[in-house]
Order: sequence, then C-alpha cells, then structure tokens
Amino acid sequence: MPADKTFLAQIHLFAQLDDDERGVLAQVMSERSLAGGEVLFRIGEPGDSMFIVQTGAVELSVQDTAGQKIVLHTARSGEFFGELSLLDGGSRTATAVGVEATSLLVLDREDLVQLFRKRPDAALDMLAAMGRMTRKANALLRERVVRNVNEEVQEERGSVVLRVADWVANFSGSITFLLVHVGIFSLWILLNIGLIPGTDFDPFPFGLLTMAVSLEAIILSTLLLFSSNRQSAHDRIRSDVEYEINLKAELEVAHLHEKTDRMREDMLDRLARIEKALGVGARTSGQRQAASDQPAPRSGG
Repeated sequence: MPADKTFLAQIHLFAQLDDDERGVLAQVMSERSLAGGEVLFRIGEPGDSMFIVQTGAVELSVQDTAGQKIVLHTARSGEFFGELSLLDGGSRTATAVGVEATSLLVLDREDLVQLFRKRPDAALDMLAAMGRMTRKANALLRERVVRNVNEEVQEERGSVVLRVADWVANFSGSITFLLVHVGIFSLWILLNIGLIPGTDFDPFPFGLLTMAVSLEAIILSTLLLFSSNRQSAHDRIRSDVEYEINLKAELEVAHLHEKTDRMREDMLDRLARIEKALGVGARTSGQRQAASDQPAPRSGG
C-alpha cells in the first residue's frame, strides 16, 4: 500500500518536493507496524533503511557503561529516524522500541539517494536533524561520565572558612606547630616566674595562659572538625566513584556475556539451517540415484 502524499507533504524533509515527486516517493515506500514495547532494531545491528513515524511513537535509546538507559529522543508523528546507518552503511547507533502501537513508513537507501539527487536541500534538512540529535546525545553523555573526585573537592573549597580549616588542620599536624607552641609557653613561663623584675604580667598559676590555651583548643578543635567532616565527605565521594567503576566493569562483563550468548544462538540457528538444507539435498540426491539405478523396462515382443 503506497504512502499518503498529503502526509509526506507535512514532513519537513519532503516539503520541497512537488506532488509528482512525492507521488513517486510514496509508491516506493513500504509500511511497517510496531506494537507497544516491540523492538524495531537494536544498537549494533546493520541498517539499510530509515523510518518515518505516521502514528504512535518510537523511543530511541542507548545504554551507558553503567547499564543505565539514556533516552536520546522519542520520535512521534512526522519525525524520522535511522538515517545515520542508512547514510554511512554502518551499524545502528541506538535501539528503537515502540512506545505504543505505531505505524511507520520505510525508506530504502536507493530511494533516498534518488531523493537527494532530485532535491539536494533534503540532504541539508536531514543533516540538520542528525546534528540536533548528536548535540543532545553529547549533552546527555557528558552528564553521565565518571565523576572526577579532585574536581568536585576543588569546587567545594570556595568557602574561606573551609580553606582556613584545611590550612589549620595541615599546620597543626606538623613539627613546626609543636616547636612554636613549646617556644611560646617556655618564654611565657620564664617571663612570669620572677627571673626578670617587672615582667610578671601573668604570675603563677598563669591564669591568662590557661585561658588563652583553652580558647585556642576550642577554636582549633572546631576547625579540625570542619576539616574532618570535609575529609569524610571526600571519602564518601571517592567510595561512590569506586562503586560506579566496579559497577560499570561488572555490567560491561555482563554485556560481553550477552553478546557471546547472542552470537552462539545465531551460530546454532545457522548450523541448524545448514544441516536441514544438507539433509534435504542428500535425500534428493539419494532419490535421484535410486531412480537411475532402477533397470529400464524391457519392451515386449
């Protein structure tokens, strides 16, 4: 059944054609029905045709290395897809699944080449559509790559207080911090035990020194807690990234097993067809041989 010329006129790709050219194109197109949830083609399969949605919707998706489905686009009435494999002769770059009961028009490569020869502008329209899908796919994939721990930590260092907390935590764990405090405490005690007259501003039991040390301990412990909490958050991010990497590796192995099982099933199916064909050929050859071995009937007289 030929396609409807009126419907083709509503599609931007074929809008530049005249009625006669759309009529010729409608004659060579074929129709394809797709049930809801039915797979039209899978990623990696060879492609030799493009599809135009008459009614219904088709979801185009890929899976990232973590096994998550990324929906690239949902083609609805008047939209086309599958043109990339049709143009370069490569394999399908996405999986197409019917969202609901869908009616499709199928356009083969030779018919598409004839269309481009008659209307070069149609090729530009198709390239524009491919460019939009490519940009959308790139944007989706950039959001789903493995996170860089160092970049996320660097983004969190915007607060001045957090930067000071990190610096204090690093400095308080150094030998310099210890030597500075030993020197300050020793000088403080020597000045306040009466060895030098007039310098005992904080006599024994050094109440001012005790208060200063207590305040320093409170401030230092708070800053160390800030730094410890940040380090715990960094460790959680690192653990999440390691989990994602392990999950991706596990799913990649599972994908390889699925591909191997699919190849094995295809090979067994082909071998079964070959054996069946050889069996039919052998029976036919045996029947012919038996017929040739039978003696010719003698003529009476």
